[in-house]
Amino acid sequence: MRVLMQQPPQGLESPRYVSISLQQDLLGGWLLVRESGLIGGKSQLKREQFLDDEPALAAFEKARAAHSKKGYQVMFIQGVAEPKS
Repeated sequence: MRVLMQQPPQGLESPRYVSISLQQDLLGGWLLVRESGLIGGKSQLKREQFLDDEPALAAFEKARAAHSKKGYQVMFIQGVAEPKS
Protein backbone atom coordinates (compact mmCIF):
# COMPACT_ATOMS: atom_id res chain seq x y z
CA MET A 1 0.00 0.00 0.00
CA ARG A 2 1.13 3.52 -0.71
CA VAL A 3 0.02 7.08 -0.06
CA LEU A 4 1.47 10.27 -1.54
CA MET A 5 0.83 13.51 0.36
CA GLN A 6 1.76 17.11 -0.48
CA GLN A 7 1.63 20.47 1.27
CA PRO A 8 -0.09 23.31 -0.61
CA PRO A 9 2.46 25.60 -2.35
CA GLN A 10 3.46 28.68 -0.38
CA GLY A 11 4.87 31.56 -2.40
CA LEU A 12 7.64 30.74 -4.85
CA GLU A 13 8.97 27.75 -2.90
CA SER A 14 8.31 24.25 -4.24
CA PRO A 15 5.75 22.30 -2.23
CA ARG A 16 6.91 19.60 0.16
CA TYR A 17 5.82 16.00 -0.29
CA VAL A 18 5.92 12.71 1.58
CA SER A 19 5.46 9.22 0.13
CA ILE A 20 4.69 6.45 2.61
CA SER A 21 4.62 2.84 1.45
CA LEU A 22 4.21 -0.49 3.21
CA GLN A 23 5.32 -3.65 1.46
CA GLN A 24 5.97 -7.26 2.39
CA ASP A 25 9.51 -8.53 1.95
CA LEU A 26 10.59 -11.94 0.63
CA LEU A 27 10.95 -13.42 4.12
CA GLY A 28 7.43 -12.51 5.31
CA GLY A 29 8.36 -9.34 7.18
CA TRP A 30 7.10 -5.85 6.42
CA LEU A 31 9.01 -2.76 5.29
CA LEU A 32 7.74 0.78 5.90
CA VAL A 33 9.42 3.27 3.55
CA ARG A 34 9.04 7.05 3.97
CA GLU A 35 10.42 9.46 1.39
CA SER A 36 10.07 13.19 1.90
CA GLY A 37 11.45 16.43 0.53
CA LEU A 38 10.82 19.30 -1.85
CA ILE A 39 9.31 18.52 -5.24
CA GLY A 40 12.17 18.77 -7.73
CA GLY A 41 14.75 18.98 -4.94
CA LYS A 42 16.59 16.79 -2.48
CA SER A 43 14.72 14.06 -0.66
CA GLN A 44 15.24 11.91 2.42
CA LEU A 45 14.50 8.18 2.61
CA LYS A 46 13.78 6.30 5.85
CA ARG A 47 13.14 2.57 6.16
CA GLU A 48 11.70 0.65 9.10
CA GLN A 49 11.46 -3.17 9.31
CA PHE A 50 8.61 -5.04 11.07
CA LEU A 51 8.13 -8.76 11.69
CA ASP A 52 4.31 -8.69 11.81
CA ASP A 53 1.69 -6.87 9.76
CA GLU A 54 -0.27 -5.33 12.66
CA PRO A 55 2.57 -3.14 14.04
CA ALA A 56 3.58 -2.26 10.47
CA LEU A 57 0.07 -1.14 9.59
CA ALA A 58 -0.18 0.82 12.84
CA ALA A 59 3.09 2.63 12.02
CA PHE A 60 1.80 3.36 8.50
CA GLU A 61 -1.42 4.88 9.87
CA LYS A 62 0.50 6.85 12.52
CA ALA A 63 2.86 8.35 9.90
CA ARG A 64 -0.06 9.25 7.64
CA ALA A 65 -1.98 10.88 10.50
CA ALA A 66 1.09 12.84 11.66
CA HIS A 67 1.65 14.33 8.20
CA SER A 68 -2.05 15.07 7.83
CA LYS A 69 -1.89 17.14 11.04
CA LYS A 70 1.04 19.08 9.55
CA GLY A 71 -1.14 20.21 6.64
CA TYR A 72 -0.22 17.59 4.04
CA GLN A 73 -3.06 16.63 1.70
CA VAL A 74 -3.53 13.19 0.14
CA MET A 75 -2.76 13.30 -3.58
CA PHE A 76 -2.65 9.57 -4.39
CA ILE A 77 -3.66 6.37 -2.62
CA GLN A 78 -2.91 2.83 -3.75
CA GLY A 79 -4.11 -0.26 -1.93
CA VAL A 80 -5.47 1.44 1.19
CA ALA A 81 -8.74 3.05 2.21
CA GLU A 82 -9.13 6.56 3.63
CA PRO A 83 -8.03 6.90 7.28
CA LYS A 84 -10.48 5.89 9.97
CA SER A 85 -11.69 8.91 11.95
